[in-house]
Parts: sequence; C-alpha cells; structure tokens
Amino acid sequence: MKDVILKADDLYFSYEGEKNHSLNGLSLEIERGKKIAFMGANGSGKSTFFLCCNGIHKPVRGQLYLDGQPYDYSKKGLLKLRQRVGIVFQDPDNQLFSASVYQEISFGILNLGVSEEEAQKEVEKVIRDLEITPFRHRPTHALSGGQKKQVSIGDILVMHPDIMIFDEPAAALDPRHTRIVNRIIDRLTEQGITVMMSTHDVNFALEWADQVFLFKEGKVLAEGTPVQVFSDREVLRETNLEQPAVMELFDSLCRKHILSDALPVPRTLAQLEGYISEIHDFS
Repeated sequence: MKDVILKADDLYFSYEGEKNHSLNGLSLEIERGKKIAFMGANGSGKSTFFLCCNGIHKPVRGQLYLDGQPYDYSKKGLLKLRQRVGIVFQDPDNQLFSASVYQEISFGILNLGVSEEEAQKEVEKVIRDLEITPFRHRPTHALSGGQKKQVSIGDILVMHPDIMIFDEPAAALDPRHTRIVNRIIDRLTEQGITVMMSTHDVNFALEWADQVFLFKEGKVLAEGTPVQVFSDREVLRETNLEQPAVMELFDSLCRKHILSDALPVPRTLAQLEGYISEIHDFS
C-alpha cells in the first residue's frame, strides 16, 4: 500500500486575465520519502502547482491533501502548512529579505514561536550543515547566486519540513554551486524528506528521481519511473524533451547486438560502462 503524503485532486487554477487554466484538472499522488522530478515545457503548470502545494495559491477548483487532510487556508492553517511544505524558488532574490544570513534563516523558526535559545541552536546547525559559516553575518544582497541558493534552502530546512520543493534548483548556478546544491538535496532525501523538483535536465532526472511526472497544459501527461517515462518517445516529443543520452546509447548498442536488450536499462553512464566492460572481460 502506498504511503501518500501529498495528493492533488482535480486542481484548476487561473491567473487574473488568463483565458486558459494554468492548472487544468491536475490530479496526482506523491509518496512519502520519494524523489520526484517534474518536467515539461515552460508554461505547463509546474511552478503554479508548486505554489499551490505551499499554499501561496489556492486552487479555484479541486482539493489538495497533506497526510490525508484537506488543506486549511486559515492564517493558522497556512502557517502550519508552510512549516511542513517548504519551497525554494528558482530565483532566491524572490525569497530572501532579511539584513543578514543569520537573520534570514532564523526568521521562519522564530515566527513559529520557538524560543530564541532553541532557534539559535537550530540555525547554527543548519548554517554548519550547509557549509555557509564563512558568510553567516554577511548581508544577503551581497551574496553570490549560489550562496543565495544555499541560504534559501536554509530558510526552509531550519523548520524541519516533511516536503521540500525545488523550482529549477540549478538555474543560473555555476558547476561548483550546482554540485553543492545537489549534495544538499541528496542529504535531504537520506533524512527521509520528500523532495519535489522541477528540472529540464533529463539526464539528471534519470539518475536522481524515483518518479517522474510530465506536465502538459496544466495536467499530467505521463508518470512513472524515470525509465518508464523516458522510454516513451512520443510523450517526450509532446513535452519538448529528448531521451537521456545514456538510454539513447544503450538502445543503439542493443540494436547493433553489442549489448542485450534483456539487460536492465542503465540510469548512469557508469552502469552502462559496466555492461561494456563485462563484454570485454568475457571476450
């Protein structure tokens, strides 16, 4: 039996002045502790859905459930929701507003009514875990893009969420900070936090995700394991995505009878190289 932490049932949402719905009868279930990749063309509804999950937007129709309970949009209900479901925006400047890194990360937990002493312990732990101690007292506006992203993750992490949502976490980051953010995300999933992420990188999603949702026109076009979804070339074309390079190469080697298509589809280049090495060792 699936352990569903978040459920969307027939969601509709439109922005003011829109003729069409940004969410158009969206229904899905998110299992606890899973790594979920959301993919699709720009404007397919991913970011809108994320904002609904965090209570920033309220669907005009349909219902969201957290642990089987319908969302409570009262002031108290939203405060509790945002403690449990955190979102890290694509542009951290839309999230950061405090004078210093320390003040920024401490704001949310103090707003929950935690004592200053307890909040200090939690903030110091997050700063240490995220490796941002060197700029803990620096103004947030003076940080690099990658540093701002780390701090925006700290904003949410300090409140011990059940779900963390990342909207294009690697957007505008250099390779070094992309690796740092990816390591942080890996640690979150090891702690049992459910991670929902939008990305256009099919190679990353193939290796990282437990489940993939493809969005089109405000609803789910396809869902399943990364291998299941990325094996369907037709739905990939409908969402302007290409098959991951590892899967394309594996398919080519199978067609040439270099590898057997009875092998599990590799999700990483290292796994594919292992298949090839076994052939050389055997020969």
